[in-house]
Amino acid sequence: MGATQIAANLAFINWVVLTGLAFGSMGAVLLLRERTAATRGYLSFTAFTAFAFGLLALLSDLGLPTTIEGLPFQPDPAFDTPRRLALVVFVVLALAYTVAMARSRRATVLGLLGVTAGMAVNLIAALGWGGQGIGSLFLLTQLLALDLAIGGVWAAMILGHWYLVTPKLPEQPLILLSRVLLVIVAVQIGLWVFWLGAGATLAGLGGSPFAELTGEWAFFVWMRLVIGLAFPLVLSWAAIQTAKTRSMESATGLLYINVGTIAAGTILAAGLLFGAGLLV
Repeated sequence: MGATQIAANLAFINWVVLTGLAFGSMGAVLLLRERTAATRGYLSFTAFTAFAFGLLALLSDLGLPTTIEGLPFQPDPAFDTPRRLALVVFVVLALAYTVAMARSRRATVLGLLGVTAGMAVNLIAALGWGGQGIGSLFLLTQLLALDLAIGGVWAAMILGHWYLVTPKLPEQPLILLSRVLLVIVAVQIGLWVFWLGAGATLAGLGGSPFAELTGEWAFFVWMRLVIGLAFPLVLSWAAIQTAKTRSMESATGLLYINVGTIAAGTILAAGLLFGAGLLV
């Protein structure tokens, strides 16, 4: 029954993955542009992927169902148009930022506006899908965390690959991004413990602490922890250590694996969110 409910919400899961890749990678480009000597080619290519994922997310959003039987929440259609308009703004800004990166411009304001547009999309989505109460706050927090993780690991994987064709690139950009990713995953583990310990759902607080560890959704909850959080934490730490020694092929291999594990964890988290209203 659990897998069936998750499968029924694939459109929303797809939306979370695509927006996460778009917004998170945009943030990673902004960070590396401001703090490191990452190359123009890497920055412009990764910014372009943020634009491409954003465009796919917009197309995905246009196809989201308005009602699904058995959904733990009912989307408020009043937020559909504002959410889509915010996505359009992000796509336009991401394209403009890509052009700016290709021309070696700093474009700090443009990058900040793009990241802000991504946050606005999440905020509007949280208000429309979270009931506009504490559930909306929980949903916003979860969406932002998922964005940072999946978008960050995508950008880190591309950066690791960049070292294979740009051997003289200093290791600082990859170390910084891997450290940020490590912190993000650690925060997600903390959220996992908090959500379950507080009995938090989209409906709010009040559930039995850690009841979902043995309930109907226990298998997916544990898989979220083991595959989507604990394993990526180890891989992120290992990527930092290999990058420090300039073993860039090893670091890139670890980040490739990390993309898969974090993507799987994001899908599990989104599936539980929209299939059962659970925060993990």
